[in-house]
Amino acid sequence: MAKHIRIGSSSRRSGNFFKIFFLALAAVAAVAFAIAVFILFEFEKPVLVLEKEIRFLGGKVELPLRVSDQKSGIRSITITLSQGTKTAKLLENTYPRQSWFKTAGPTSIKEKVIIDAQKAGIKEGDAELMIAVRDFSLNGLFQGNETVQRIRVTMDTKPPKVTISHAQRYIHPGGSGFVIYTISEKPGRHGVMIDTTFFPGFPTDKDNTYIAYFALPWDAKEPGSTKVFAEDEAGNEAIVPFPCSFKKAEEKRDSVNLSENFLQQKIPEFEQHYPEMHGTLLEKYLYVNNEIRQSNAQTIAKACAATDPKQLWSDRFFRMPGAGRAGYADQRSYLYNGKVVDNQTHLGVDIASTERVGIKAANRGKVVLAEYLGIYGNMIILDHGQGISSLYAHLSSIDTTVGTLVEKDQLIAHSGATGMAAGDHLHFSMLVHGIFVTPTEWWDQHWIDVNIKNVLNEK
Repeated sequence: MAKHIRIGSSSRRSGNFFKIFFLALAAVAAVAFAIAVFILFEFEKPVLVLEKEIRFLGGKVELPLRVSDQKSGIRSITITLSQGTKTAKLLENTYPRQSWFKTAGPTSIKEKVIIDAQKAGIKEGDAELMIAVRDFSLNGLFQGNETVQRIRVTMDTKPPKVTISHAQRYIHPGGSGFVIYTISEKPGRHGVMIDTTFFPGFPTDKDNTYIAYFALPWDAKEPGSTKVFAEDEAGNEAIVPFPCSFKKAEEKRDSVNLSENFLQQKIPEFEQHYPEMHGTLLEKYLYVNNEIRQSNAQTIAKACAATDPKQLWSDRFFRMPGAGRAGYADQRSYLYNGKVVDNQTHLGVDIASTERVGIKAANRGKVVLAEYLGIYGNMIILDHGQGISSLYAHLSSIDTTVGTLVEKDQLIAHSGATGMAAGDHLHFSMLVHGIFVTPTEWWDQHWIDVNIKNVLNEK
C-alpha cells in the first residue's frame, strides 16, 4: 500500500511555532520598550537647594547652591536675571550625556556661583533671579524634568558709607590694635585688612558701630596697606584706609641646652601621644619641636577662629604672680653637646612660682580647648570674645571643661612641666585672631584704658 503524507498537519504545527515565537519576541520587545521608557522618561525632578538667602544684588555676590538628581543625572544649570523686558544670562553650565540606560550625568553638584549683576547691565530697582535645573530624562518633549526657583531681588549698586571714628596710631611686631567704625547700612562681611590679612569686625553696644581687633605677628614687616573693608548684602564694597605708624621691635635671643638626662625624661611622654616618632632621642625631640609644633599651631588657630561676637572680658588681664623666665618672641637656639641643632621662637611668657600652683583665668572667657597638645603639654585656651584669646600651657592638671564660661580669677588648672617644659612653670600667651601677641599690653591697665576702654566709652 502507498503511504499518505499529512503535509497540512505539519504545516500547521510549524505555523503555530513561529506564531508563538514571534508573540514571545514581541512580548520581550514590549517589556524591554516599557523598561526603556521607564528609565528614559522618568518623571522625578532635580532637587535644588540654595544655601544662602539672596535679597539684594549689585556687586559680586556669592551664591552657594546644591543640585542633585539620583535618576537620570543633571543635564544643565542656568541662572538668569530679568528686569522688565531685559533678561541677562548669568550662568549656563551643561554636562555631556555619559550613557542612556543608567545615570547619564552627575548625580550631585555643589558649587559657589559668583553673581555679578552690575556687569549684566541691570539697573537699580526690583528684578527677578531665576535658577533652572534640568535632568537627562526624555520627559517633557525630550527636554528633561525641570526645577525652577524664582527669587525677587532688589538691585543696589551703591556701596555702604564707612566712617572711622578711631584707629590705632602705632603698631609693632607682636602688638595689638583695633579700629572703631560705623557703617551706614546692615553689612555683610566687614573688618580690617592689613595687607592681605583680614580681621573680622563685631558689633558694639552702639547702633551701626563696629570694632575690629588686629595684630601683627612677631616677625612682621611694616604693612603696606591698612584699611577698613565693608561689604553690603548686595556685594558692594567700601574701603577706607587709615594711617598706622610702624615701630620695629628689638630682637631678643635665648638658648636652651638639651641634656641627655632631659631627653630621657621627656621623650617617653611624647611617645605616648605620638607613637609614629622614630630614631634617636634627639631625632624624636626635633620631630616634636618642628612637625608637632606646626600641627599644634594649626589646632590653636582653629580653636581661636570660633570666637564669641560679644566682648566677654573687662579691664586688664591678670598676670600670675611669680618670676618671669622666657619672654615673648625670644629667639631660641637649642644646643646639644655644644652645637646648635634647632631654632624656634618662644611665643609667650614663662612664669615660675611654687610647684603645682593654682592657675586662674586671666579674664572672663569661654573654654574652647582643654587637652594635651604637643609642645604645650596640658593646655587651656579661653575665648574672650571678638577674637581675643588667652593660652595656659605645661599644666599638671586641667580643672575645667570645654564650653565652660569662667570668670576672671577663677581656678582652671594647676601648673606643671608637661610638654616642652624642663621645670614646673606656666607658659602664658595672648592671641588676637590666632596671632600670638605680647601679653604685656593686655596686662597693663593704663594701656587698656588709653587704647581701648576710654575710646569705647567716648564713642
